Amino acid sequence: MLQDELRPSAYDPLTLSGDNFARTTSRQIELAANHLRSGQIVAFPTETVYGLGADITQPQAIEKIFKIKGRPSNHPLIAHFADMTDLEYWASEIPTAAWLLAEQFWPGPLTLILPKSNRIPASITGGQDTVGLRIPRHPIAQALLRALGTRKAIAAPSANRFGHLSPTAAMHVREEFKNEIGVILDGGSCEVGLESTIVSCIGKTVTLLRPGGISVDAIENVLTQKILGNPVSHSVRASGSLPAHYAPDTPLEICSTGSDLWIRARWFQQQGKRTAILTHTPLPDAHKKQLDFILMPDNPVTYGKILYATLRRLDQLGYDQLLIEAPPSRLDWLAVTDRLQRASYHYLKQS
Repeated sequence: MLQDELRPSAYDPLTLSGDNFARTTSRQIELAANHLRSGQIVAFPTETVYGLGADITQPQAIEKIFKIKGRPSNHPLIAHFADMTDLEYWASEIPTAAWLLAEQFWPGPLTLILPKSNRIPASITGGQDTVGLRIPRHPIAQALLRALGTRKAIAAPSANRFGHLSPTAAMHVREEFKNEIGVILDGGSCEVGLESTIVSCIGKTVTLLRPGGISVDAIENVLTQKILGNPVSHSVRASGSLPAHYAPDTPLEICSTGSDLWIRARWFQQQGKRTAILTHTPLPDAHKKQLDFILMPDNPVTYGKILYATLRRLDQLGYDQLLIEAPPSRLDWLAVTDRLQRASYHYLKQS
């Protein structure tokens, strides 16, 4: 079965690494913090995905992030900090809704879009007067931020080339950038595996800009109001909100039903293309021996956790085409659906 080929490949551990927080020593954290202070960039784990971080006060380091990622300068970064008491230091205006969400979900996989204070450089906001702010939950991210010092922040996008799959393990960062990054802190596999939920709290309007690690239901329960709007018409640009993003190198197509998967797979096979199928419902026995398939979890949380790592391994195995069964049309699958739609955007645009 194809699952057997998806076991993680071995890799050489990095100098500043550890399989978990206990093995990542305080000395390694301090070395990484010194690296940031000196104007260099550091890859570090969060509970969502690995980030590519720069000290927010180091303009040359921020510039380097954009350069090595190939990221457009008008595509904003997220500012990560450690303490809720510093929220007013980084944001100039904080509505009640933002306080409620921060108190409920920070530290955690939620990014709030707020009016920026004058301490946030325009280079990380894409020239906007708003900023994405987050307090990550991962203990290594927390330790790195605290080692950097009081009222410090790390500007960070995901640690991958622009538009590519986000990394959920340290080896993904090394595979993506080789020796371009001097320090990669290894915190094991990311707990969430998908990027943070982004919610805009500008003025009296609360809008979901990107679904992610915090569910829409959970946010709406805290606010006692609906937040599902039209992010396309929203004036604020946010990280990871382009229609084409999070894409594997292998072309990816979403199929609406099990029969569509079978028909499309047979068609690609007839064209001589190696095709892999990702499905969350079991294939009929008649198809199993004829197709390369992966049975994904039927739970959106566990599905999201392994999605990027699975797509990366399929890229490495050299398939010509990926076919994915469409997720259920339910709110709890919204983040997974969002990532698959962005990953398949170029295919949809051509078809």
